[in-house]
Amino acid sequence: MQIPKFLMGDHSEYNDSLFVIHTEYPRFVINLVDDEVHFFESILGESEEELAEEMAHLIEEASLFYDKEVAFYN
Repeated sequence: MQIPKFLMGDHSEYNDSLFVIHTEYPRFVINLVDDEVHFFESILGESEEELAEEMAHLIEEASLFYDKEVAFYN
């Protein structure tokens, strides 16, 4: 089975949140409402500067993914 790079997540107890799940390394969930990120695995051996650049890029991708998905359903 092939899994998409990004998935949208929903939970009834967090109805004011917009979750996007990144399924590739580094795996994480981001709440697009407040940009809070939760990693599913530790990220060891990565330089802070490289990680910050990569995360900025991935967060931008997650936001674009969400906007595209929402536009598809509207």
